[in-house]
Amino acid sequence: MEATTKTRPERGQELELTIDDLAFGGAGVARVELEAGRPPYVVFARDAIPGDRVRAVVTKRKRHYAEARTVAVLEPSPERVDPVADHPGAPWQVLPYARQLEVKHHQVDDALRRLGKLDGFELRDIVPAVEQWRYRNKLEFSFGHDDSGALVCGFHAPGSWEDIVGLEDCLLQSERGNEARRAVLDWARGAGLRAYDRRAQEGLLRNLVVREGRRTGELQVRLVTSETDALSAEELGEALVGLADSVLWTRIAGVAEVTAGGVTQTVAGADRITEELSGLRFSIGAESFFQTNTEMAEVLYGIAADAAGLRGYERLYDLFCGIGTIGLSMAARAGEVWGVEVVEEAVADAIQNAKANGIRNAKFFAGDVRLAMRDLVEEAGRPEVLVVDPPRAGLSQKVVRRVIEAGPKRIVYVSCNPTTLAPNAAQLVADGGYVLRHVTPVDMFPQTPHIECVALLERAL
Repeated sequence: MEATTKTRPERGQELELTIDDLAFGGAGVARVELEAGRPPYVVFARDAIPGDRVRAVVTKRKRHYAEARTVAVLEPSPERVDPVADHPGAPWQVLPYARQLEVKHHQVDDALRRLGKLDGFELRDIVPAVEQWRYRNKLEFSFGHDDSGALVCGFHAPGSWEDIVGLEDCLLQSERGNEARRAVLDWARGAGLRAYDRRAQEGLLRNLVVREGRRTGELQVRLVTSETDALSAEELGEALVGLADSVLWTRIAGVAEVTAGGVTQTVAGADRITEELSGLRFSIGAESFFQTNTEMAEVLYGIAADAAGLRGYERLYDLFCGIGTIGLSMAARAGEVWGVEVVEEAVADAIQNAKANGIRNAKFFAGDVRLAMRDLVEEAGRPEVLVVDPPRAGLSQKVVRRVIEAGPKRIVYVSCNPTTLAPNAAQLVADGGYVLRHVTPVDMFPQTPHIECVALLERAL
């Protein structure tokens, strides 16, 4: 049907849509005309770009918008280019890279102004990625079966929790990482192993996590399975001889699609790898958070350090510090660094990383930022500078209040989601008397809609 209707479209209904924008998250935006006097109804169409005319099936209907899955491109956008890879993890590869950067830059600006009602800040040019392909140092693959029943290792099909798309060469991963993934798949096929059935909740092979030290050349492969003894760890290790420096096997009891938790066994080599970043060497455990683009993480942290404006004497707080990458990379410019992270294993890694790099002015503590801030201020004193790198959901209002209570002169907010940065920055401005000075978008993940940025807020005098 044409994209005109008297009522909101129903779930399962087919629409012909003309895409005129891209929403945050990557979906194409179309507007369906309703009966006279009513505003257009917004439809977010996955796998569509501005200028496309598409046929799409409504998958979710809400009062003010619907979500849809593109089933056919009827008239391609003049901007659309041929994809380089058959890869569900690279949905924006059909946009020229310069256009990807333009859209991301605009989306950061839109989020801050529309969601945060912020103005008067400098939005700096987006920093392009060093590499547009083969840039990830970590990838999580899933096991499944193709239409013939053969075991495959790849990614979930778009919009599906059970269908896995196998792939031969993942262009987001290095050639060496691909070789290791193929070796595990060949071994599993030869051993007659079957994938975990996500519908029946039974079976063996769940995920494969491949992690690489881009600067050190170290490679870790971790196989994630259901709880079972029907697998030879020795044969798994043999399949990866000469390919991986660390081979791990994780057994998970639950039904959720997760790679964290469970019981992990070291099959071969060490239980961790090392990576170099900003002149420092970091030890990375199997479940440690580490930015998945090493080269651009160095750029991101350099921008954050410049924004912090450290002159060698300041007390720096590093909230959500993980294994200490940001705080330790700034330690040489600070008087002292105090890091807080809720994951105890990550804090242990941060302490060890400080020792390994000869850094003596950094201390790290395990604790929930929401509960630990007042105790930290009492013990350490108020910070001159505070760096925060929260998860995608951003900061809760209570954490923002604790930051305001701590009273730093400068706040450097490293964000992986401008739609949560915006309300957090707005609260800091409205309730804390801070001024949003500038924001720098950084493209960490080409061919995808993900956006990182660094914001500087200063306390008004």
